[in-house]
Amino acid sequence: TIEDGIRKATPLFICMVAVEISDVVFAVDSIPAVFGVTENPLVVFSSNMFAIMGLRSLYTILSKAASDLEYLEPAVAVVLGFIGFKLVGEYFGVSIPTEFSLGVVATCLSSGIGFSIWSKNKKIEECES
Repeated sequence: TIEDGIRKATPLFICMVAVEISDVVFAVDSIPAVFGVTENPLVVFSSNMFAIMGLRSLYTILSKAASDLEYLEPAVAVVLGFIGFKLVGEYFGVSIPTEFSLGVVATCLSSGIGFSIWSKNKKIEECES
């Protein structure tokens, strides 16, 4: 906003800067996880660019999913633990193939989602009985 010929930051501008900073922080935070899957610089760069562009638009969906799927957070914790183990293992010379890593990630996340849906359906059935 320009007042008396001077540019001034409004609360909306400060909010917009905070949102953009949070996007960058989340993207930078995911770099170790990407390196846990691959060391290809193109994949690392492009995955983080897509994370920055799409994270804000997916936030509402992800926050709703996290609240509805009770086993999703533990599944993500297992994935992050595996990625940490893989990074430490690679430091000591243990090589874990990318296909195996992707399989572990997909299995953990799909299991967390599947158990959450199964648990929710089971609770609904118990309430109806």
